[in-house]
Amino acid sequence: MPGSQNLLHAVARIDQTPFEIDILNLTHDGRGVGRRADGSANADKTVFVSGALPGERVVAQQTARQRSFDEARTLTVLRASADRVTPRCAHFGTCGGCALQHLDEAQQIHAKQRVLLENLERIGHVVPGRVLAPLTDAAWGYRRKGRLSVRRVEKKDKTLVGFREQDPRFVADLSECHTVIPQIGGKIAALAALIDGLDARRDIPQIEFIAGDDTVALVFRNLVPLGEGDRARLVDFAQAHSFAVFLQPGGIDSVHALWPEHPRLAFRMPAWDIELQFRPLDFIQVNAGLNQGMIASALELLDAQPDDRVLDLFCGLGNFTLPLARGVRAVVGVEGEAGLVQRARGNAAHNGVANAEFHAADLAQDLRSQAWMREGFERLLLDPPRSGADAVLRQLPLKGLKRIVYVSCHPASLARDAGYLVNERGWKLRAAGVMDMFPHTAHVESIAMFEPG
Repeated sequence: MPGSQNLLHAVARIDQTPFEIDILNLTHDGRGVGRRADGSANADKTVFVSGALPGERVVAQQTARQRSFDEARTLTVLRASADRVTPRCAHFGTCGGCALQHLDEAQQIHAKQRVLLENLERIGHVVPGRVLAPLTDAAWGYRRKGRLSVRRVEKKDKTLVGFREQDPRFVADLSECHTVIPQIGGKIAALAALIDGLDARRDIPQIEFIAGDDTVALVFRNLVPLGEGDRARLVDFAQAHSFAVFLQPGGIDSVHALWPEHPRLAFRMPAWDIELQFRPLDFIQVNAGLNQGMIASALELLDAQPDDRVLDLFCGLGNFTLPLARGVRAVVGVEGEAGLVQRARGNAAHNGVANAEFHAADLAQDLRSQAWMREGFERLLLDPPRSGADAVLRQLPLKGLKRIVYVSCHPASLARDAGYLVNERGWKLRAAGVMDMFPHTAHVESIAMFEPG
């Protein structure tokens, strides 16, 4: 096959001879950046080096070749940065779940702040009036939601359970994970042994986990119906380790409880006397402690008054909506996924919140037919996905709004949308800062506050 021949030819061209390189900077995904100066054919070419930090000199080995840059991995650190620390996890460098365990925690958040500010200036051509102090919480054992890949490796007669490796074609062979909650992170080897003992071990490609305050749930994606023996083994495991177990034989709607019959998933936000109930595949913020700090920060920046009406876009289960409702006249939450809207309404009723209403709408589409678009609001809060809020911001009647607070999981889309608000709509970016929702990873979560010009 011509395509396969071309691929083999490209791989053959990679020179795997180790080389020395000075690291000058850090990329947005946590790799070191340098230029080769060794007289080779690749001299002066930009190289992205995993496992290397600014100020270091390392011995690296090329792993991929592109027209304008090369990729490499660190073999030996010849001159270490003062910010280098020993990674806690033995799997760091192979597992793709983390990118920054070798960097001091305080420097990780500073690096993320630099990414945010550089994106705002380069993409949005905006500079915040004030840089907020970074928002942080526990750096280990924080991840309460995630997806573990499963792969049966016949050559090793072994079942692997873990995150994807840095090369995403492979599943990392994990024995533990220090970033996920301990109830999961310390039981990965036990999960691998469990699946290896199932008749259907070749037909379970993933396990999703999610944790409430009192219950940790596992969702096993089963590509074939499970026999009674396998179901009994899963129930025994759940009972032994205090898990709730769900099966997912098809799409999201196929998820159902195996044991116990009616698991209860919920987490509390005591500062607002709110409890959010959710289903095992729902989106919740992965870092419980940081989430509560983020809500408090967002509400402080929004500065909503008791007589205000607030619009909360991309509201999900009501993570911001219901705490907001405790202090204002009314809140309208809008979310694209109908199931989340239904559960947000249920959460409002569960918490006795009568001044919050929820609507389902695709916020990337034409919204002119939506009645809530024509209602007056004093404050706007947005928490969009990685794609940002460009489409809805261009449709919203912004006149009359006193403040906008934008919670972002992707600095580039925030920068683009900030540029629109500031440079096309005349708003001012009063404050922006980062939140370390995912310590030891390169994910940059941030928050920004705008006021009319």
